Amino acid sequence: MPSTTAVPDAAQVIKLALGRIGEVATLPEVTAKIISVVDDPKSTARDLHHIIKNDPALATKIMKVVNSAFYGLPGQVSDLDRAIVLLGLSAVKNIAISASISRLFTSDKMSDKFSARDLWKHSVAVGVATRQFCCLIGKKAFAEEAFLGGLIHDLGLLVQRQAFTDQFAEVIQVASKGETRFCQAETEIIGVDHQVLGAALAAKWKFPRGLQTVLGYHHNITNLSEDHRILPSIVYVGDVLCCHERIGFHLTAEGQPLDSGLLESIGLTEADLNKVREELPELIVAVEDILMA
Repeated sequence: MPSTTAVPDAAQVIKLALGRIGEVATLPEVTAKIISVVDDPKSTARDLHHIIKNDPALATKIMKVVNSAFYGLPGQVSDLDRAIVLLGLSAVKNIAISASISRLFTSDKMSDKFSARDLWKHSVAVGVATRQFCCLIGKKAFAEEAFLGGLIHDLGLLVQRQAFTDQFAEVIQVASKGETRFCQAETEIIGVDHQVLGAALAAKWKFPRGLQTVLGYHHNITNLSEDHRILPSIVYVGDVLCCHERIGFHLTAEGQPLDSGLLESIGLTEADLNKVREELPELIVAVEDILMA
């Protein structure tokens, strides 16, 4: 049974969590600069190049991405400027954030039911699935933001893991019995679920509003107006699919449904779902190789 210990209200929990999480709360300076540049409509590829050239590790990662089969660009690219132009400013921003985020998934295994590595595998899988869904429904221009949304959707779990270690372990124990939904167990034991904490961290990092919405509502998409529902809905489908397939840490959406009405609302079919399901294992390996190198 969940703990009966009283928990503070949501605002107190968020403040306490963000004050406890140390390096998780700090976005690398270069990534913060890139987000700022991309969000400025006056920025150019040259502005990004000036930032990235001073971070050899990030420059190398961008070159690896642009030449990967996952992005499917023609020919080999050897020039950073050309890579930025081919990928586009938004995609480069997403790669920078992805590279920054990957460093957070390296903590020790907490139990046989949770490790940061398992969460990373699940996050990559959801990122891959959401990107593929966007390509299938004719929203390829939306694909990179969808990939990043899928990759970071569960950041709130890392906040809980560091800020409320014992309570988080209890949440996992309760949810793993299958009688209580994960988000419900979080709210009862910690005071808020990982959506709330993830959205708070994304706001602190000044992530775009659309990504904050993904983190805050990927389990509760019906709470959003239709104008703001498309990306969270695609991430929801990717998350539920990957939890049903038990890829990495899979407790968060294990009991959530994938009904045909939801699929139709974003332009997906059962055939699309099955296609992505079949592609996932190979694509996960390819993306992990890119991002963790």
